[in-house]
Amino acid sequence: MDILQIGIVIVVLLLLVKPAGSYIYHVFSNESNWTDRMFGPVEKFFYAVIGLRKRSGMSWKTYALSMMATNVVLVAVSYAVLRWMGGLPANPNGTGNMEASLSFNTVISFMTNTNLQHYSGESGMSYLGQMIVITMMMFTSAASGLAVAIAFMRGITRRGDGLGNFFEDFVKAHVRVFLPLALIVTLVLVGLKVPQTLEPTVTVNTLGGAVQHIAMGPVASLESIKHLGTNGGGFFGANSSHPFENPSPLTNVIEILSMWTISAALPYTFGRFANNRKQGWILFSAMMVLFLAFLSLTYVSEKSGNPLINQLGIDASQGSMEGKEVRFGVAQSALFTAVTTAATTGSVNNMHDTLTPLGGLAPLAQMMLNVVFGGKGVGLVNMLMYAILGVFICGLMVGRTPEFLGNKIESREMKLIAVAILAHPLIILAPTAISFLTHLGTDALSNPLYHGLSQSLYEFASSAANNGSGFEGLGDNTVFWNVSTGLVMLLGRYVSIIALLAVAGSLSRKKPVPESIGTFRTDTKLFAGILVGTVLLIGALTFLPVLVLGPIAEFLTM
Repeated sequence: MDILQIGIVIVVLLLLVKPAGSYIYHVFSNESNWTDRMFGPVEKFFYAVIGLRKRSGMSWKTYALSMMATNVVLVAVSYAVLRWMGGLPANPNGTGNMEASLSFNTVISFMTNTNLQHYSGESGMSYLGQMIVITMMMFTSAASGLAVAIAFMRGITRRGDGLGNFFEDFVKAHVRVFLPLALIVTLVLVGLKVPQTLEPTVTVNTLGGAVQHIAMGPVASLESIKHLGTNGGGFFGANSSHPFENPSPLTNVIEILSMWTISAALPYTFGRFANNRKQGWILFSAMMVLFLAFLSLTYVSEKSGNPLINQLGIDASQGSMEGKEVRFGVAQSALFTAVTTAATTGSVNNMHDTLTPLGGLAPLAQMMLNVVFGGKGVGLVNMLMYAILGVFICGLMVGRTPEFLGNKIESREMKLIAVAILAHPLIILAPTAISFLTHLGTDALSNPLYHGLSQSLYEFASSAANNGSGFEGLGDNTVFWNVSTGLVMLLGRYVSIIALLAVAGSLSRKKPVPESIGTFRTDTKLFAGILVGTVLLIGALTFLPVLVLGPIAEFLTM
């Protein structure tokens, strides 16, 4: 039954990939199509409001600067709201102002599409904060990421004028993708008993005569964009394990598909841009192979149960249920865990800190690789980076100038890709080491030895991959953790974006190389194997030593 549940969700995803990928292509192809008739008038209004008269293509520098400037303005407005939240309206529960370092961490977290939460949503945020800061930035950060992915596709496939216009892509991402989908998912969730209200906390008398305060709020609307935008920040501290956010197995599946579909569809969109749909399926296949491997590791580990508990003679027929909701069980918990870290969403329906050592290794490894579907565009762009690297390695082996989609891959592109590849492990491993050199980091750990290392490592891996989930045994609401993870989130988001936009800009200016008999084809099963091997090789070289000291050592000593 467990395998059947997982299999049905994966089959539904496969059925959605092609139509979703085609739709996204039509939205951003800048070719006249049926979406213009439906959404064109709305977009014209927004173009008039922001004064966007000419929507000409941008260079990679202008595109990156436009995206960064937009994000800076949104960060400034959001920071002001959080610091003055106590005196603003739509605050029926009297939530006070947010502390400075926590405000810094929160606005960076939500602007970088990370949504790491060092606060509890129902007590640390007013309704205005939830809507104006959290929900708003869930839309804008997802739209920024999707726009960058589309610009990268245009650059390496030479479709359109330069990389396109950021502001046009930003508006289209909202109007044609996230807003209509969020409206549909919100209505579905409301129909499935997820709350959507502006009423204050409800006070009730329990059967035992005690008084209980039940937090409410505009939950369904936040849940929809939280998953569609691969954001992950919960309205409640318990996130998607809370019965108001995720009340049933059906809502669990809807949330899984919401955070997975667009990310999984982007490789097909890329195939449409490249006029080679097989190329898109090859990228998708490489991602799916990696995903299934990590999902299997999590499921088998959790289904086998915790060895220490098994030794006590306790019935473990349901698997390791510590930290999991009974309404989901091991299967839907393992699938949610694998999808949320593959799609870098960060939403959780179980406590990752209570996963078995190898069960926790799988989501940690997916964030370290950061190419297994990924967030809005991040996974695809990073996988294309590894595809270019794979082509470069193959070119060196046969003594031929490497080419990808008719583009010569030369030293400039490889230097930029090297920056993107090396920056990711650096901003994970260096802060992890620093956290163990000061009591400010170690004091927050709730476990000693190997699991304590995993807690710190997971926090920085989640920040660097812009995921946002955590081993929540970590006491992370301190100045040290707020500032350090905030800086890692900034670097994890913008270093790779700038480097890879520069790669796209460089390739878009090159003269196309005609295909010949010696051209190495990248739309074959052989290349899919090379791509998977390249990802695993680079990942093992950079992260295997620290994994051995953390979850693997914990597993061996149980």
